[in-house]
Amino acid sequence: MASKGSSMSFSRKSYRLTSDAEKSRVTGIVQEKLLNDYLHRIFSSPEHAPTAATSRKPLNFQNLPEHLDQLLHVDNEDEESQGQVEGRLGPSTVVLDHTGGFEGLLLVDDDLLGVIGHSNFGTIRSTTCVYKGKWVYEVLISSQGLMQIGWCTINCRFNQEEGVGDTHNSYAYDGNRVRKWNVTTTNYGKAWAAGDIVSCLIDLDDGTLSFCLNGVSLGTAFENLSRGLGMAYFPAISLSFKESVAFNFGSRPLRYPVAGYRPLQDPPRADLVRAQKLLGCFRAVLSVELDPVEGRLVEKDSSEWQLQGQPTVLLTLAHIFHRFAPLLGKDSKDVKDETTEEHRRRRAYERGCQRLKKRIEVVEELQVQILKLLLNNKDDNGGEASRYIFLTKFRKFLQENASGRGNMPMLCPPEYMVCFLHRLISALRYYWDEYKASNPRASFSEEAYIPPQVFYNGKVDYFDLQRLGGLLSHLRKTLKDDLASKANILIDPLELQAATMDDLDEDEEPAPAAAQRPMQALAMGGVLPLPRPSWLSSPTLGRANRFLSTAAVSLMTPRRPLTTSEKVKVRTLSAEQRTREDIEGSHWNEGLLLGRPPEEPEQPLTENSLLEVLDGAVMMYNLSVHQQLGKMVGVSDDVNEYAVALRDTEDKLQRCPKRRKDILAELTKSQKVFSEKLDHLSRRLAWVHATVYSQEKMLDIYWLLRVCLRTVEHGDRTGSLFAFMPEFYLSVAINSYSALKNYFGPVHSMEELPGYEETLTRLAAILAKHFADTRIVGTDIRDSLMQALASYVCYPHSLRAVERIPEEQRIAMVRSLLAPYEQRPWAQTNWILVRLWRGCGFGYRYTRLPHLLKTKPEDANLPSLQKPCPSTLLQQHMADLLREGPDVAPSFLNSVLNQLNWAFSEFIGMIQEIQQAAERLERNFVDSRQLKVCATCFDLSVSLLRVLEMTITLVPEIFLDWARPTSEMLLRRLAQLLNQVLNRVTAERNLFDRVVTLRLPGLESVDHYPILVAVTGILVRLLVHGPASGTERATSVLLADPCFQLRSICYLLGQPEPPAPGTVLPAPDRKRFSLQSYTDYISVEELAQVEQMLAHLTSASAQAAAASLVSGSHCTHVHTTQTHVSTNVHTTQAWHVSLSGYLTPAHPALCSLQPTSEEDLCPICYAHPISAVFQPCGHKSCKACINQHLMNNKDCFFCKATIVSVEDWEKAASTSTTSSAA
Repeated sequence: MASKGSSMSFSRKSYRLTSDAEKSRVTGIVQEKLLNDYLHRIFSSPEHAPTAATSRKPLNFQNLPEHLDQLLHVDNEDEESQGQVEGRLGPSTVVLDHTGGFEGLLLVDDDLLGVIGHSNFGTIRSTTCVYKGKWVYEVLISSQGLMQIGWCTINCRFNQEEGVGDTHNSYAYDGNRVRKWNVTTTNYGKAWAAGDIVSCLIDLDDGTLSFCLNGVSLGTAFENLSRGLGMAYFPAISLSFKESVAFNFGSRPLRYPVAGYRPLQDPPRADLVRAQKLLGCFRAVLSVELDPVEGRLVEKDSSEWQLQGQPTVLLTLAHIFHRFAPLLGKDSKDVKDETTEEHRRRRAYERGCQRLKKRIEVVEELQVQILKLLLNNKDDNGGEASRYIFLTKFRKFLQENASGRGNMPMLCPPEYMVCFLHRLISALRYYWDEYKASNPRASFSEEAYIPPQVFYNGKVDYFDLQRLGGLLSHLRKTLKDDLASKANILIDPLELQAATMDDLDEDEEPAPAAAQRPMQALAMGGVLPLPRPSWLSSPTLGRANRFLSTAAVSLMTPRRPLTTSEKVKVRTLSAEQRTREDIEGSHWNEGLLLGRPPEEPEQPLTENSLLEVLDGAVMMYNLSVHQQLGKMVGVSDDVNEYAVALRDTEDKLQRCPKRRKDILAELTKSQKVFSEKLDHLSRRLAWVHATVYSQEKMLDIYWLLRVCLRTVEHGDRTGSLFAFMPEFYLSVAINSYSALKNYFGPVHSMEELPGYEETLTRLAAILAKHFADTRIVGTDIRDSLMQALASYVCYPHSLRAVERIPEEQRIAMVRSLLAPYEQRPWAQTNWILVRLWRGCGFGYRYTRLPHLLKTKPEDANLPSLQKPCPSTLLQQHMADLLREGPDVAPSFLNSVLNQLNWAFSEFIGMIQEIQQAAERLERNFVDSRQLKVCATCFDLSVSLLRVLEMTITLVPEIFLDWARPTSEMLLRRLAQLLNQVLNRVTAERNLFDRVVTLRLPGLESVDHYPILVAVTGILVRLLVHGPASGTERATSVLLADPCFQLRSICYLLGQPEPPAPGTVLPAPDRKRFSLQSYTDYISVEELAQVEQMLAHLTSASAQAAAASLVSGSHCTHVHTTQTHVSTNVHTTQAWHVSLSGYLTPAHPALCSLQPTSEEDLCPICYAHPISAVFQPCGHKSCKACINQHLMNNKDCFFCKATIVSVEDWEKAASTSTTSSAA
């Protein structure tokens, strides 16, 4: 780039001076005069003749933007005239009114011009209306279903049954039924098809309305339209579920313009003028070439132009494209460049935030210094040091806030608690590291944790907060032997009994007993207790403290012989009764660290009093700090909402006609309100970022997380004594990680924290080990651990952390996940297994279901909306464990099949109720809770099917190797459930299909795709990928099941049901489901496998039919009736299933064993003959039913007697061959 006075310069290779010509040859930068001529030649105004060179203003790249502003300037009158057209009201940019002008559930595209029906009959109108003149807009028909397109007034009221054309002053054309609508309906026009364009014309001068289809007029549809005061017509449409269209109001050239009719939206004339000028500049660049050697411009044919890397040409093109880019896809809201004023205000705001942060830091430092004074333990001067006075008050403060938790108002506002926590951590770490400097054997604050003996030696009062193992009194009674053996703590049984009785007595203790307590305390080496404080008057806290004040413990110094003189009894005192010696200890007393287990090191971490301060800080975070961190995130959301509202109001002010003083006044008032609110929220946001979400505060929360992780790890090593740990340590570990991940971004990333990977792995190890830990009994904390682990495996970085934990811990975690689903909350467990598989299953690589892609998720950060990230390592552990023992796989799979049967049956029952409610003539509403439960049952069914698919893929021999005692039964149960699911979902116009078509809010996830691809994945694994022998067995079992219908398999590929002989295949009247339609989700290889499976089953079915005809000549054909409510099949012939083939004719000798009446059928399933008798009650069923039943229950179906054995029924009269009931 050249500038004035730059005729001489230094060369890069040598420091000699070079001339302009030499510089041009070396660098490509032209002389100032040549550059001036070139820029004037390129950016000359086409309306004016070229001026003399002497009268032109010199041009260079510094003042070129100013010249371009003048060149591209369009008169304000021309710009403001757009949108101020007589006969039209509303914004100049016409779009669909997605904020208030709609009825029902609709999906509107981002450009607000495309719409998809998502309910029974939704209606939406545009943002602009017309009251005079001739107007037209076009609609692209994307689907040819039920729609009514036309015009309506603002007073029209629509619902899910009545749309455009069904009310007065609304008019519509329906090309699906070839009719026109205005309260009544008559035949009109022609049928439309997908891809057609409908032109909607309204003539408000003559009061007529007409339509065109692909540019061909359909004639006048309506006459004598209502006109006059208050009558203005909006473009509008009503469309049924899954129908879609795209509007063109004039933002693009009309496909079929009509003479005399004007589009609702004027073309962007100002932008078109600017674009034409820029294109002229671009053409000039192509036709002019620079000759820096001769110092002149050379005219050339634009077709011969080549870019040769000249900097002058490149910079010129950059200026052109910079101005042209916004015109290519201009969005007045999203692509609007930042103005100079906005840039200035943003920079001022950023500088203000920095100044605020610095001033806050000064105040924070003063607060830390005050806390340092309060935590000083060397200012006793003959009295009590400040730190121990602070500890007494601090513990009382925590107790008051813990007892009032959940009640408003809190004793301490949560925003104060957040600030207090951060200052306390700063002061605490200062004294911790100061102690380390003078005691080398101590630990740095980076290695801080709470030793486990603090939780069970009674030196620290945890009020009524829950322990991991339950109540403290219960733990001391049940774990007294462990306390004695591991921690040398002996609890006097008489004291325990007294404590138990004290728990039952709510009254104050008798006066004589109270009078004796001080003397007993002095005799036992304690101090004289103070009067009972008034804040311990609550019954619950009173019981807890009376227990702590009466439970005598005997502590013995471990690791050396004990003598009688060394046995010292001490009493747990309340916070106000303790002295410095009770906390810090002495030569014979370890203070807070009494009862150290052998797993803990002997060297001290730090001063005992600092440990109690740290314990209180963790409790503070659990009480209210975490909730407050989550609330502060809402400030940023509020700022965004008000910023959008303010921008919309300013846009309306610009579009509002100057003559409408009343509207201008209201808009100005709204602008002022929004601006003031936005200013207030912006200041608050700056304060929040400085005081709550700064980098320093993030490091404090991260340090607290690591403290909790180390505390849990050390407590876990104590075995059963881990149950004494308060629940809030695990809660803080889980919640602080969630806060770091979700609340501090995107300004501060957790991945930048020191030791991030190691911390993730340690937390993963804790979640993996303790989500099924029997030492943890609290329902809430167990659910929190399970949910945290379920969320953990949804994100790639945290899932990799799970894979990094030691192998034995991974295997133990997977073993717990594979435990039977009965008697435990199994839904979260199943979710974890599904997430480990997602991305590997058939058509299971989606993040969101195909039919939900047009909807905007409530929160894209939800774990369920994360991209698939399967774990092959954990899948391999699952396969190894399922192969490991004879009982692991059968018990697990039996529970999965039981839950699948329950979940899908519940789902079918609920959609029956929903369908019945929807078919009632009177207006009725379905309970939203029922819809939510229904959707949950469907999601559970799909996830259970995916777990079965994973199991079959990893360990197919569990179902296909019939040398295993339970394989055949599991395969038959699986085939029965798969057939039931297929029959229910694939039947034409069945219950499932009708409910899916309704698209009720709350049932968005219910669709054909998720459940059918899950079933298809299982069938493909059994019939295509399995070994030959396994494929034969799976085929025979599938075809032998009375519920099997080949039609259901054909449905997967969109093929109609095979017609009966002699009948004609009916023509399809609607779009059919087909896996081939989901090419973005299902690969070509997967589709080929489905086709192979269909061909295989078709051939096997033909062989089975032939075999049944052959067997009919040897034995009587017997028809069985399927009466189970969840099946819908025709009567089928009883076939003899051979393990070596698919279906073979029954042997003539066995004909007599075939059932001849309903009495010979199994009274449970009515699908198989009776083949087993129960002992001792003598009731009968088929073997399949009794074997399935005995996996869960040993009681008889009918009389509830305990089944001792099961005998073959046909041999019961003779040999009585007995098999075990197990």
